[in-house]
Amino acid sequence: MGRYLIESFDSSDRYATERYQGAAGRNWWSCDPTLQLLMRRHLGDGFAWATPYLDKLGALMGGTVAECAEETDRHPPRLEKYDKWGRDVSEVVMPPSFHTARNALMANNFTAPAFADEARANGANPAALAAAWTYLLDQADIGMGCALGTGGDMVVSLAERHAPDDVRDRVRAIFANGFYSGEAAQMFTERTGGSDLAALEATAVPDGDSWVVSGFKWFASNANGSAFVVLARLPDGAVAPFLVLWERRDGSRNGVRIRRLKDKLGTRSVASAEVEFADAEAFLLAGSGSGSGLGTMMKLTNASRLGVAMMGVGVARRALVESLCYARAREAFGRPLIEQPLMRRKLAELIVEVEAAQALVFDGLVGPRLRIVPALIKLRAARLGVTAASDAIEVHGGNGYIEQWPVARLLRDAQVNPIWEGGDNILCLDVRRAMLRENAHEPFLDRLTSAVDQASSVDQASSVDPASSVDPETVALVRGRIEDLRKAITAWSSLDPVAAEAQLFALATYMADVYAAVLLLEQAEWEAREFGTDRKALVARLYADAHLADHGPLRGIDRPAEGLDRFDDLLAGALTL
Repeated sequence: MGRYLIESFDSSDRYATERYQGAAGRNWWSCDPTLQLLMRRHLGDGFAWATPYLDKLGALMGGTVAECAEETDRHPPRLEKYDKWGRDVSEVVMPPSFHTARNALMANNFTAPAFADEARANGANPAALAAAWTYLLDQADIGMGCALGTGGDMVVSLAERHAPDDVRDRVRAIFANGFYSGEAAQMFTERTGGSDLAALEATAVPDGDSWVVSGFKWFASNANGSAFVVLARLPDGAVAPFLVLWERRDGSRNGVRIRRLKDKLGTRSVASAEVEFADAEAFLLAGSGSGSGLGTMMKLTNASRLGVAMMGVGVARRALVESLCYARAREAFGRPLIEQPLMRRKLAELIVEVEAAQALVFDGLVGPRLRIVPALIKLRAARLGVTAASDAIEVHGGNGYIEQWPVARLLRDAQVNPIWEGGDNILCLDVRRAMLRENAHEPFLDRLTSAVDQASSVDQASSVDPASSVDPETVALVRGRIEDLRKAITAWSSLDPVAAEAQLFALATYMADVYAAVLLLEQAEWEAREFGTDRKALVARLYADAHLADHGPLRGIDRPAEGLDRFDDLLAGALTL
């Protein structure tokens, strides 16, 4: 029994609240068949070696890290602005729960160089394992994911190329435990905004082989980090990235002041602040006059977008698990919610959408590196985190609106993902830039065509049951939409600039729809070939029907609901309890 007083009205099992176990306290690896399938596919022969590590990680994320996330949300970081003598120390004090979670994560860090080397030696893909690590972490706390991962790859990559030798050695020491160590921060956004570089006001002037940076950054996440990438304007008016450390070369305190911490809606486990640079020692992270550092930084921003997209998928997965757990336990009208047709419809749709976004993000991180896909993936996955969390609150009813239940925090946290690393409009502009400047849609369309061709081929010499393979109708639908997408891009390119910009969101959404459907077909083909089962084919069919099919004037209302007919198959492949 739970640790609560039994009241006289608690006469029904409906009030036995211990039945309402959500995601917390479970092993998030062993209860997630979709992640297991992905790891089997991407790790190959290394899967057996990696399984014990993944099992331990799943227990950690569903246990200590999830528990600490709730505690940190209730007791967020605070700023110690001055010491007892009134001197500016600008120290961000993180709560004990943050340190507990961070220490546990660093002790089980799949992104650490040593772990990556060991994985590689045992035939496992380090990128796939790193993706699984962040996927599980983001289900517990995307704020912690931001605190550990923001800008680390950017700082190290740029410092290796452009920083003086002694500064580069300092950066290497700071990031000895890898990019995901919580030591970096990106400081781009000013009060005028974050995307319009023409409005940037921070300045930099040369000072020997270093620079002096002055300015004010309005929104800097992970302000308690050790190494900052700061955008500032050069004397000639160009914008470039600079490295700023807390200490100068001579060991004295650098000219960095934290004015205040932001009182945010969510993601309270990452300290976001307003930061002032007052003649701070800085180091140019670009070749002299080349702009190469800014170009490299923008490429790394695309990688950061995939990280934010993973946060969206992590929130969506957590929302799905919370919804399934609650719907199993909660009863209404004489039976559990999960047995009600309308609830099954909602849960079936959520399962399909989460797995589609999961396919997108893992392909972006582990699959072919295509210029255009990070923006498309973030466009879909970041928004799904918000809608899935909102759905989870609805499933929980009034309880979901209460902060003591986990789904309220999920919604507060998820809302930042469409903003971080570029909102929907900025992502659409990047898609346009990639198409017009780099013709990036051509390799993207080639990738889609190749994948759907592979998905439609059943090896007749294999033991695959044709009944378990991808159905031809879904393949034909998706193949046709790839060609329609190619035509849509051609038509879009003929529009006048104003109309073309206005249609960018519709075009990018179309691209993401087709992309996700193709990836689900790809997974379905692999599942049928490896295991002779067709659950992913079902997911692919339901997704394509929802996003790509023309349902006519009756909008498909006259057709059977396959998602309900095979709901048990969908559920069994989504969550194991």
